[in-house]
Amino acid sequence: MRTHMLRRAGLIAVAAGAVATLAACSTPVAAPADAGDSTPAAVKAGSRIAVAYEGGILVLDGETLETVADLDAEEFTRLNAAGDGRHVMVTMSEGFQVLDTAAGTTGEPELTDLVFEADTPGHVVRHGGKTILYADGTSDTTIFDTDALATAGGDGELPDTETVPGLEAHHGVSVVLEDGTFLTTVGDADGRTGISVQDASGAQVATSDACPGVHGEGTAADEAVVFGCENGALLYHDGEIVKLEAPDQPYGRMGNAYVSETSPLVVGDYKSDPDAEGYLLEAVTVIDTEAHTLEVVDLPEGVSYTFRDIARGPEDLAYILASDGSIHVFDPATREITDAYPVVEAWESPVEWQDPHPAILVDGDIAYVTEPAANAIHAVDLTTGEIVSSATLDVTPNEIAQSAGTNRATVSATSAGRDDPSSSTVVRRPTR
Repeated sequence: MRTHMLRRAGLIAVAAGAVATLAACSTPVAAPADAGDSTPAAVKAGSRIAVAYEGGILVLDGETLETVADLDAEEFTRLNAAGDGRHVMVTMSEGFQVLDTAAGTTGEPELTDLVFEADTPGHVVRHGGKTILYADGTSDTTIFDTDALATAGGDGELPDTETVPGLEAHHGVSVVLEDGTFLTTVGDADGRTGISVQDASGAQVATSDACPGVHGEGTAADEAVVFGCENGALLYHDGEIVKLEAPDQPYGRMGNAYVSETSPLVVGDYKSDPDAEGYLLEAVTVIDTEAHTLEVVDLPEGVSYTFRDIARGPEDLAYILASDGSIHVFDPATREITDAYPVVEAWESPVEWQDPHPAILVDGDIAYVTEPAANAIHAVDLTTGEIVSSATLDVTPNEIAQSAGTNRATVSATSAGRDDPSSSTVVRRPTR
């Protein structure tokens, strides 16, 4: 099925304003001049933030941004929230190692000895009370009850898991719906082509090979699942796979989906020039999972981002941390940018996607923004644009993940393990 496509251009430009001045370690920063007198949103009690750097992981207090623990790790590690509000999955050479941030407890953070073994660990997905781990080296999928991590580790054992064997190894991703439906990508060493859908008994119920370079996934309202393609996207909803064509052919790539499970609208990254240098992108996709449409929205001049720089937040809006240093508030319903909050200094594209560059993570009404050039991290109230706290770190932050303590984030981003937005090759294995 081909859907009608529309490219929307000419978004309203938003004045960026002056970039906020960095504050001293863990001290509040005054709100931007246009932030108003609104009361700042509260950071969730007991929340913790994990920040990867070269050779280690910091665990920060979500409110003060003070360093709670500094843990040794491999040279390059990826971080993904496990989904239980406490643990983080760390991609290590042996597999997915469990980081206990001790969020919501009186304990100390620990990079535990618990490892879900995986050959080239890749994407981590949280949905429907399950955590789903994908191994690129085998295409095996490991599934466990997310809440089971809370009681694991006391005897040195992992939670009970289910493993769905892969067919041919590729950089892929899987998701399990609440009725047991299993969706997984299809590919091999030569490329990735589409998805396969199985019911709870393991019987294949749908398949599509119309998604070259399939990458990433996101689950929106009513369990509508989107996968990115090099020429659009695939949508699985109500037992049917629908191909959504990009307006640019043969190459119009969406590689990562940014979702809210309370909204039918999915925001995706977008790239139309396969030969473009660098990793900065200047347009987004909006997929309406109810209307079965895909639309490309060009961002205002000067507003560009990488795969680390979009998150969903309050009111199901999207928040784009752009290279001009501001968080731009994007309304997927109107396809317009409605506000901008200066946070960090302007920055340029990384040379390699793994290189440290600014990232955004949202927990409720609070956005956490890294600023590698200043070895800093900031907490921003997305309801006002106010920077509520900042900290200078002793290391250069790279990846970031959140554990919300006893209160979990109100917006669920079910896709993780995001990587190079332009490549069709397998993600680089973490090195020691």
